[in-house]
Amino acid sequence: MNSTTATKTRCAWAQTDPLLADYHDAEWGVPEYDSRALWEKLMLDGFQAGLAWITILRKRDAFRKAFKGFVPEKVAKFTGDDVERLMQDAGIVRARAKIEATIGNARAYLAMQAAGEDFSEFIWGMAGGKPIVNKTGKVPTQTPLSKEISKALKKRGYKFAGPGIVYAWMQATGIVDDHAPDCHRHGSKKK
Repeated sequence: MNSTTATKTRCAWAQTDPLLADYHDAEWGVPEYDSRALWEKLMLDGFQAGLAWITILRKRDAFRKAFKGFVPEKVAKFTGDDVERLMQDAGIVRARAKIEATIGNARAYLAMQAAGEDFSEFIWGMAGGKPIVNKTGKVPTQTPLSKEISKALKKRGYKFAGPGIVYAWMQATGIVDDHAPDCHRHGSKKK
């Protein structure tokens, strides 16, 4: 971490590790509009369930390699042999239900595409098309919108997309700006 990075005021969770600080400053809360990138981040948030985000962040490159760059067209073709291969991969979180959910979620993503639903347009449309800036400083674990998005995703066949996972994903992808009011990134501003 350079001296400029060290002196910035950040959200409390990003002050414990240089990797978290860099992730916070460069990615977390930055509005993401690319459908594939949004899907990848949702899958990673699904793997994070019950774990600390730093665990997933440290394993992100291994996840990307194991899941073929999180290209839904590739992941959707995974078979039982791929599940077994992934269960042996110490570089990722080896949770069978999460691995199988990711494969199923790739198929759900492709089914949405086939039905004419662009993932990014679908999600951002539900959110009103622009980031929702939290001005209260209070960070919930879920909201009525995360419940609505979760319900819509589950209706389309998604798993590991409950309201809490969806809310963490909304924060990570900039659908919601939950940077602390004194954070240099609050309101999508970089200082």
